[in-house]
Order: sequence, then C-alpha cells, then structure tokens
Amino acid sequence: MTAVAHHLAIYNFGIHVDASDSAAVRGFVLREPMNFAAAERAAGFVARSGYKGVPGPRSWGPLVFPRFLAQHGDGAGVSSLSLWQDIESLMAFTYTGVHADALKHARNWNMVQEWPPLVPFWVPAGRRPDWEEAVKRFEMLADHSPTPEAFSFKSAFGPNGSALSIDRARVKALAAENARGQADLLERVETLPV
Repeated sequence: MTAVAHHLAIYNFGIHVDASDSAAVRGFVLREPMNFAAAERAAGFVARSGYKGVPGPRSWGPLVFPRFLAQHGDGAGVSSLSLWQDIESLMAFTYTGVHADALKHARNWNMVQEWPPLVPFWVPAGRRPDWEEAVKRFEMLADHSPTPEAFSFKSAFGPNGSALSIDRARVKALAAENARGQADLLERVETLPV
C-alpha cells in the first residue's frame, strides 16, 4: 500500500443569526454532535480539530475567526476544521446524509454570506493545520480567485498544484457507503426541530 503524501484540509465558516444559546439556532446546536459523529464514520475522514474547553478532540491551536465576524457579527461565529483523504471523500460527506440535512436548513440559522462558505487546501500527511492557517487560507480565497493554496469545490486543485478533476462516480459510491454507516444518525436528525 502506498503511503499518502497529502491530506485535504477543509475550513468552513458562518455567522449565526443569533447567539449560540438562542432558540433561533437550536436546530443547529442539536445537529452538531451528529454531524461530527457522521464525519467520524465517513469514508476518507482523517481527523478534526476540537475546540478549547469543549469535550472531544483537542483544538489545533487557538480558535480564531475571519475578519467577517467582526464586520458582520451580531450572532455567533461557527467554524470547523478537519482533514480528509481526498476531495471525493469530503464531497461525499458534505452533500449527502446527516451533513446534507444541516445544509438544507442552514439558511434558518446563518446570515446570508458575502464570502465563500468553505476553503479546501492540501497539507502534508501527518501535519495538522491550525485555526490561524485555515483562516488565512479562507480569507485568501475570499479576496482572490481560487488557487492551489486556497480553492473551492468548483475550482479544485490537486496537491501538485494542477487543476483537479473530481471523480463523480467515486463521490456517489462513497456517499452510498456513508449512508449505510450513518443511517441511525440520519434517522435521529430527521426528527429534530429546525
């Protein structure tokens, strides 16, 4: 088996419409633990950063947010940072199952964004990017076109810097595999209030 040289990091960011303990974002708060559990069960998941002072994985450095929170933030900033084996694994998790349910309802919990929702970027296998690096990459994508250092699903790059063609059939196969592994979580999520 060939050793993996790179992992795909993903940082996402949004701003809730209200404080994290408000009724307006209760649906998000109820779903969050199941989203993390679904990710951990997903094919191609490597690891995720936790949050300082919150039970779970350790934080990959001090938590920082993009400048958009200070510019627009009456609500709580929400973000996550994780590592995946490849872009197909990440897309299979992101757009199906438990996480797709959260995406479907996100407009109820989050402000309309004037910035990208996420930024994927490659890191050498075994290295954990910290929150500061992730935010720098996120702002780089927000300020410029996608590049090999900070890209999007629509304009993706491989670890070598060349344009990346996404294997849609593989995404579909991984999504089906994930669905089997998270059926119990999805069943619970579908009963939750928005």
